[in-house]
Parts: sequence; C-alpha cells; structure tokens
Amino acid sequence: MRLSSLADYAVLMMRTAAMHCGGARANAASLAQEAGIPVPTAQKLASLLGRAGLIKATRGSGGGIKLARPAAAITLADIIEAVDGPIALTACLDADGSDCCALDRPCAVRPHWVGVNALVRDALAQVTLAKLVAAPQPLPVAALAPHNAAHAGVAGLETVQ
Repeated sequence: MRLSSLADYAVLMMRTAAMHCGGARANAASLAQEAGIPVPTAQKLASLLGRAGLIKATRGSGGGIKLARPAAAITLADIIEAVDGPIALTACLDADGSDCCALDRPCAVRPHWVGVNALVRDALAQVTLAKLVAAPQPLPVAALAPHNAAHAGVAGLETVQ
C-alpha cells in the first residue's frame, strides 16, 4: 500500500500547521515553503482539508490557516480520508463495491480484506498530529521483524531509533 502524493503532502502540511498551534496563523504559501511542497498543491490541500473540517482558513489581514481541532484530535486517517476518500485497500472495499473483480462470485477473499482494511485504518487512526509533532519514539525490534520472527519467543526486546 502506498499513499498518494497528495495525501503525503497533506500530512506534511498538517504537521507544519500543527507546529504553529497557538502562534500566528500561516497562509498556504508559507506552509508550503516550510513543508517543502509546491504552493499550488498547498492551496488545493487547504481547500480539501478545509472542506473536511480539519483546518480553518480566514482571509484578509490577520487571516491565515489554523487547525480546526486540537492536534491530538486529528489523525492520519482523518487527513488521508480528507484527500483520498475512504481508506480501501482493494476496489471491492469501495463504498459502492462496483469495481469488484469478476474472478470469483461470491468472493472468498473479500471478508478477509474487510478485516485487514479495518486494522490498517485503525492503525492510522492511532497516529495523531500531536504525535507527529513530538519527538519520535523508538520502535521495538519485534515491530520491524518479519511476522514469524516476532512470534519466535524472543526474550528482551531491543529498540531501534
């Protein structure tokens, strides 16, 4: 699974906006420059993120962009869905399911994709903007190991920075 470039840029822009919380508002151009993304892309994202209720934009002097909710209440799932729509790992998980494959009816794998999709969305929903702004925490080595190695009964987890 790979995020779209637009969703990736949206995460960068939202993180940058979160770093301005409590301070002066920033406009799309200054957020773009600070995040390292193209200004037209930031302007498009400001519109999408505003429609999704994640940011508030005010025009005129003293205006700018600010988060619509606290950084701890905005998740990666919120940001990705604002830009790319509902998180669906396969076409048959789209809202209407009209793009389902025609290989197998009824599809024996679809029920499994529903669970996997829910796990991925839940994982994204656990990561808030507040966590993205904070210093990264080391991951246990077991989190990076292949599935079988994680269940091999390794005593004492090491951490990786």
